[in-house]
Amino acid sequence: MTKRINDNGVDRDMTADELAEFEALCRDLKAQAQAADAKAAAVASGRAKLAALGLTDAEIAAFFGA
Repeated sequence: MTKRINDNGVDRDMTADELAEFEALCRDLKAQAQAADAKAAAVASGRAKLAALGLTDAEIAAFFGA
């Protein structure tokens, strides 16, 4: 797969090394986004479970430090 890059105003194909670095960066960013989504889902789940146990919003906020 060929990707284009602008190198000081000159459009050119990426070298194999540049393409590998770009693809690795994309994988890392996707993994970071998935981890952030998983963390947000876990926090939401935890808040819902605490509410189901009868804690007030103030108690839940205090628990999470917010």
